Amino acid sequence: MARKENADSTANPGRLKQIALTYKMTRKADSKVGLVVAAVGIVTFGVFLALGFWIDHPFYLGILGFLLAFLAMAIVFGRRAERAAFGQMEGQPGAAAAVLQNIGRGWTTTPAVAMNRSQDVVHRAVGKAGIVLVAEGNPNRVKSLLAAEKKKMARIVVDVPVHDVMVGDGEGQVPLKKLRTTLLKLPRVLAGPQVTAANDRLRAMGDLMSNMPLPKGPMPKGMRMPRGGKAR
Repeated sequence: MARKENADSTANPGRLKQIALTYKMTRKADSKVGLVVAAVGIVTFGVFLALGFWIDHPFYLGILGFLLAFLAMAIVFGRRAERAAFGQMEGQPGAAAAVLQNIGRGWTTTPAVAMNRSQDVVHRAVGKAGIVLVAEGNPNRVKSLLAAEKKKMARIVVDVPVHDVMVGDGEGQVPLKKLRTTLLKLPRVLAGPQVTAANDRLRAMGDLMSNMPLPKGPMPKGMRMPRGGKAR
């Protein structure tokens, strides 16, 4: 019991610190986040409390209103924090990789399976929808990079569907904030063992960046492809 209590007391400050840090980062991009979240909580609690007085049960409706107000505040804060995070990542090299690495269970992400000297990059995600190649960079340059990688995937895993997505705000492109939703909406056509088999074949093939350590999240702006490397 004592160990469990100590673990809980250690974890709580960590969570609170993380929430505080997230709030500070969100406020830099969204100065009204505190007012909006507080307003949502007050209005939600006020509506339920007023309803409680109206039906002569202010105590019970007040407790319910408090709980629902807290839930509503958490949802609104989470959405605004996510929007602020996407706004800060947008346009940075490697931003798509950061989104893919947080897509959720059932997906295996490999950042930078193909890259050129101009930092145009193709990332790969494998899940029950098949293989998804996600390109980010200059649309004119990255098209050939994406086409070459897609052709290679079709040769290696002939029985697995290969999708391609280009991140951006132009015509035919997918905005960064909608990337995760776009992948999750793809039809699931593979079973778990088929996904594992596809990952094994791709892992055996090896990737362009397999021997280069990559930071989690967006890549540094000064990063360049090694002179000895070749774009795929």
